[in-house]
Amino acid sequence: MASAREAALARRSSPKVTDASPDDAELADLVEAAARVADHAALAPWRVVALRGAARERLGAALAEASGLEGVAADKLAAKPLRAPLLVAIVARVAEHPKVPAWEQEAVAAGVGHLLSLLLDDAGWGVMWRTGPYTRHPEVAAVHGLAEGEHLLGWLYVGGRPGDERRERRGAPVAAGRLLVLS
Repeated sequence: MASAREAALARRSSPKVTDASPDDAELADLVEAAARVADHAALAPWRVVALRGAARERLGAALAEASGLEGVAADKLAAKPLRAPLLVAIVARVAEHPKVPAWEQEAVAAGVGHLLSLLLDDAGWGVMWRTGPYTRHPEVAAVHGLAEGEHLLGWLYVGGRPGDERRERRGAPVAAGRLLVLS
């Protein structure tokens, strides 16, 4: 098993995946591990929604409806959720709290999504984080069954890694230009 550092350094987005995907039990196990993200006041201000099969088609139809596009452009947008056999929607559940502002609750949900993407990648699955201009549209929210105070952050597109996928390291390190050390 890779260390957390090794898993983070090895992670790569997989824009193309095969039709294989983790089953519900494996996904639940990985979500359980992702739930360990830091969470001020233990609010658990997140949930995930797994979309498989026809649910991806309903999402595509909602995206096309939300866009107002027609014809080929609408069809192209509606086909996007079909790029992977499993979409894992990351949902923020923001509640009023005297010590935990909304942004912090959204950060927890995003942390769960990121940690889940690392765990999926480490487990051998191809993963790609995707968002778009219609993520917060009511039509799209309805497909996910979102309640009051919930909003969609985006989706992890998950599937098998193609045999020819290149997994080499990324370019030059960026931390040196983004890390400020104060004493």
